[in-house]
Amino acid sequence: MIYKVFYQASSDEVPVREKTDTIFVEAQSEREVRSKLKKYNYNIEFIQEVDDVFLEYEKQSENFKVLEL
Repeated sequence: MIYKVFYQASSDEVPVREKTDTIFVEAQSEREVRSKLKKYNYNIEFIQEVDDVFLEYEKQSENFKVLEL
């Protein structure tokens, strides 16, 4: 499954909506996504499972790339 992760680059700062970034991660569960991203010290705001139609829509974006961990 592919998950879309909304995060702040640093967990030491107060979250600001304008600084929220997104990445796509392939994993079997939300727990596995968190485990894979733990070493990056991200402040994870939200993890969303991306399915069929939504995934096809996201693939049309020039910024779409699944993070290889």
